[in-house]
Order: sequence, then C-alpha cells, then structure tokens
Amino acid sequence: MNLTKLEQQYKNELIDNIVPFWLNQSQDKECGGYFTCLDRKGNVFDTDKFMWLQGRQVWMFSTLYNKVEKRSEWLDCAIGGAEFLKKYGHDGNYNWYFSLTREGKPLIEPYNIFSHMFVAMGFGQLSLATNNDEYAKIAKKTFDVILARMDNPKDRWNKVYPGTRDLKTLSLPMILCNLSLEIEHLLDGEFIEKIMDHCVHEVMEVFLRPELGGILVENVHKDGSLSDSFDGRQVNPGHAIEAMWFIMDLAVRLNRHDLIEKAVKTTLTMIEYGWDKQYGGIFYFMDRKGCPPLQLEWDQKLWWVHIETLISLIKGYQLTGSEECLSWFEKIHDYTWSRFKDPDYPEWWGYLNRRGEVLLELKGGKWKGCFHVPRGLYQCWKTLEKINHTKHELIH
Repeated sequence: MNLTKLEQQYKNELIDNIVPFWLNQSQDKECGGYFTCLDRKGNVFDTDKFMWLQGRQVWMFSTLYNKVEKRSEWLDCAIGGAEFLKKYGHDGNYNWYFSLTREGKPLIEPYNIFSHMFVAMGFGQLSLATNNDEYAKIAKKTFDVILARMDNPKDRWNKVYPGTRDLKTLSLPMILCNLSLEIEHLLDGEFIEKIMDHCVHEVMEVFLRPELGGILVENVHKDGSLSDSFDGRQVNPGHAIEAMWFIMDLAVRLNRHDLIEKAVKTTLTMIEYGWDKQYGGIFYFMDRKGCPPLQLEWDQKLWWVHIETLISLIKGYQLTGSEECLSWFEKIHDYTWSRFKDPDYPEWWGYLNRRGEVLLELKGGKWKGCFHVPRGLYQCWKTLEKINHTKHELIH
C-alpha cells in the first residue's frame, strides 16, 4: 500500500466531497440547526431534528475549524447549530430532547443520554473555537447531568422493570472514554483522570471477556456477570472495535503502552470474530452463543462499523507497527471504499445488505448524520500523516 497516496485520498475525500456536502445541504438557514434526512442527491426528505446528530455536527465543524483550517464558514456552521440547540434543544435544565420539529418544538422526551453526550462534545469543542464562556458552561452542566444519570441512563423514561434483570451497557463507558478527552480542558485534572481510569476499567475489564475468547459483550449484569438473555448475549463488533481506538487515545494520554497493546490485540480479535467469511464486511449484530439475534438487521453492513474499524486499525499500526493491522486495514479499506462511496454523488451510503449491495439510497437520516464519515476520514488522514512523517524523518 502506498501510504502517502492514501493520506491524500482520505484528506481529499473529506475536504472536497464530504464537508461541502454537509455545509451546502444540511444547514437550515431559516429555522437554524441542521437537516439530517437527506436523500442520495442531498435533498431534504424529512425536517425533524435529532439532538444527538445536531451535537455531532456542531462538534465536527468546530473540530475542522480548530484542527484543519480557520475557515469562517465552518465556524459559522458550528455556531448556527449550537445556537439552535441552546434555544430549543433542552428543557431548561440541560436535559436534551431526543428530537424536535424543524422549528424547534419538542417531539421526543430527553430519554436518550447519548443526546447529552454528543451535545457536551459539540459545545466543548466549540468553546475552544470561540472562547465563549457560555458554550463552555453548557458543556460542563450537560456533563454533570450525564454523570448524575450514569446508573439509570434513561432516567424516568426507562421502560425496564427495576430489579429483575438490571443490565449495564458498553455504550456508556466507551463514549465517556472519548468524551473525557474531548472536554478535558473544561474539567479538573484529578477528577477527569478518575473518570478515564473508571472507563478503561469498565471497557477492558468488565465488558472484555477473556473466557469468551477476548471479545467484548454489549451488556452485562450490574455486578459484571454475564446474562444469558437476548441483551446479554448481544455482540456489536463495530461498537467494540470503535471503543478500541478510544482506548488507544486514552492509553497515549495516560502513557500506558500495555493498554495500547491490549487494545490492538482486541481490535484484531473483534474483526476476526465479526468478519462475514461468505460475503465480506463486518456483521452489525451477533449472538455470542450463536442463537438467532434479536435484531432483524443483524446481517446488514453499516457505514460506521467499517469506518470505525479503519480508524482502529490504522491507529494500531501507527502505535505498534503491527503488520496484521496494516493487512486488515488494506482489506477493509478496499471493501469500504468500493461499496459505501457513491461514485456519482457526494457523501457515502450508510446501509448495505449482507451481500454488500446498497439497501437505502439515503445519505443521512435519523441515525446517520455529519459524523462517522467525516470523523473517520479525518482520523485516518491525520494518523497516516503521522506515519508518513515518521518514515520521512527516518529516511532523512
């Protein structure tokens, strides 16, 4: 693989294709915020606004402004989303609704803690771009709400009957791994390091199961034991692999090489486990006992799963020199670029069937927004840049 060409490929796709698509097609200039339900050509097919996707897009454009180039249109795009969120997105106490109408009227209650997490990420990154104390305050207050809800993430909107089968989910500590790094600049150092240590422990000691061959499960009992139930048997390879690059970033921050090695090994284990040996690509959901999965979409191939896998593999290679990571990166790069990239219109498809054929011709919806594709391209570009820079220095 020519890693210099690859670096350029990821950069060009991000800057020339993906970013202009969202900049031009998603901004609601009339009501504020972003449209995310966009068809193949970028036309709006539904105007509802989902807070977790709004927060993600604020974060993405703030990150581009902070780390790529100080383009005023990128910052304006981020501020436009943030102001809409600030005005309409919460109940007054920073409980963030799941969705609103186009104009900003609440549609679905603040049951989803991930709305809070991505809003906190967005405002945290935007506070760096603007030095705006109000944005920093919103990020911190939202983070307080997240911590208060950790033991009951859905709060009073939880449908589960208490005490019968109390489970905890991988999603929370894995996202907190990433969020803690994103808003570290706003929080007390000792406090945030405790959160980082807690998250690493949960992901790598509780959800990672050596007795199951080193895979991560999606849900466990509150005491950390396995549950033989639909939820307890569930494995989401993409989640587990995504969690590993969060852990790698934390391991670099905490200067823990042992943790990097463990995360790289787990990445490779999860890819082997989740790879569809018949048609290629990584399964969406699996059952650790081989029982029929609960989710009917279990065998679909999703954009985010493959993009997150590319990030974990190229980071694994950069940090350890693992040739196995590079070999898998090449294989998944070829699969991802040949199937998810639309050859005729900007942005990538999100949903393929098991055979790798396009299932839905949308570019954005309720679950797919301006996040995994641009973040993945950015992460791969910047990691390849580091690899190529190091090789250049060695030659000279």
